[in-house]
Amino acid sequence: MEGMKLSHLPLRLATGAYILNSGLGKRGLEGEAAQGIHGFASTTLPSPLKQMDSTQFAKLLSGTEIALGAALMAPFIPSVLAGAALAAFGGGLMTMYLRTPGMRQEGSVRPTEAGISLAKDVWLVGAGLTLVLDDVLLRRRALPAAVHRRQVR
Repeated sequence: MEGMKLSHLPLRLATGAYILNSGLGKRGLEGEAAQGIHGFASTTLPSPLKQMDSTQFAKLLSGTEIALGAALMAPFIPSVLAGAALAAFGGGLMTMYLRTPGMRQEGSVRPTEAGISLAKDVWLVGAGLTLVLDDVLLRRRALPAAVHRRQVR
């Protein structure tokens, strides 16, 4: 497995820095701020996370964002792994968007004014899947050449 491709550098650095900053901003959240994040997320989260203390949840979310942001920016982390993690994280945000009442226009996936802040995170899913697909397709293209080289020897 290889690390970061040069062509992935702008996407991974920009996305990683954005997510890392978000995680750093959530460090130390307590009280009403932590309760607000936990309360909003708990409408769509699995039961074990709903049972979690709001301050503990804020720490978990902060740590997740810090780890994901750092992984995206680390050149030794393969793009397929960083992309899969990014797509999963973005998928969680999209799940919140789709399941939270009032985020979408009636009978549509189009966001309401209140839903724009979550709907915009669809770019995380797209960026993650782009990294994964590019890595997978690159390996697929390289495979026939490697097989051909072995047969010629």
